[in-house]
Amino acid sequence: MKKERITEGSEVLLYLTPRRTYLVKVERGKSLHTHKGFVQLDSLIDKEYGTPIASNTGVEFYALDPTLRDYIFKTQRQTQIMYPKDIALIIMFSGIGPGSKVVEAGTGTGALTTAIAHYIKPTGKVYSYEIRPEFIQTAQKNLERAGLEKFVKIKNKDVTQEIDEKNADAVILDLATPWLVVPHAYRALKGSGTIVSFSPTIDQVVKTVEALRENKFIGVETVECLLRGMQVERGKTRPETLMTAHTGYITYARKSTEKIEKRKG
Repeated sequence: MKKERITEGSEVLLYLTPRRTYLVKVERGKSLHTHKGFVQLDSLIDKEYGTPIASNTGVEFYALDPTLRDYIFKTQRQTQIMYPKDIALIIMFSGIGPGSKVVEAGTGTGALTTAIAHYIKPTGKVYSYEIRPEFIQTAQKNLERAGLEKFVKIKNKDVTQEIDEKNADAVILDLATPWLVVPHAYRALKGSGTIVSFSPTIDQVVKTVEALRENKFIGVETVECLLRGMQVERGKTRPETLMTAHTGYITYARKSTEKIEKRKG
């Protein structure tokens, strides 16, 4: 159960506007400096989440309990992170939930890893493969900040060479050559397990789909998710001028354990 009150060491999202938010750790003697003045963080201790707090210039912020989306958007970044619209579909297509065993690659800075870990806790485990040590360090810090590190084991290994795990519920891929992982994913998954792959280009998708069909996967589908916000004001409501259009393609399929023999005659 989440705490209703802010304590020393709590992570807090300071909200100013929809586009101006700050994820901070509440520590005594520390302050957050912004273009609207500074906020004394220890003044939040023992306050309820949702409490307004004024900066030294009198500008009002709100102290919110961070959501999964906040932790993902506020991660330390060395790579482009995945958008929530794509993460949501990946989680849905994967079929994972509390207790699931998931293989993921590559970790990157841990945005997708964080989301997966959130959904498989408290009894599941994520085995995440990443070949770049500097990414692993950043991902570990981001997972710790979200309080999810104990649900993830990060491996400094090349997933295109081998997957160690067996009987996984899902294999989730966000890397340049997912088709090279497909045979390993087949061996790693339990029967009817799910593979989900995110790729920015259609050439990657074609190679991945071909590999899935060659390796006894069924129900192969590819989708693209486009997100358009709305500017809402009475008498002036309309779509926003800018939208999050193409970010990538999501391909998913299920493991079939037996080949279907063609009927004679």
